[in-house]
Amino acid sequence: MVAVRMVASVLATWVALTVLVLAPAALPEHWQYYVYSPASVGLWMLAMLVAPVVVCFVKWPWIRSGGG
Repeated sequence: MVAVRMVASVLATWVALTVLVLAPAALPEHWQYYVYSPASVGLWMLAMLVAPVVVCFVKWPWIRSGGG
C-alpha cells in the first residue's frame, strides 16, 4: 500500500507541474516567449525531478500510515 500512495503522490505532482507549465498558453502570444524561455523550461524539467522527492518527504506520514 505504501508503494501505491507513493506512486500516486508522484503522479499527482507531475500532473500539477504539467498543468502549471501549460497554463500560460492562454496568455497573449508575445508573453509566451518569456514564460517558455529556455531557462524556465529547464527549471520546470528540474522541478519534474526534484518536486516528487520533496512531496514524498513532506507527505511521508500520510504515505506510511494511510491516515487522513
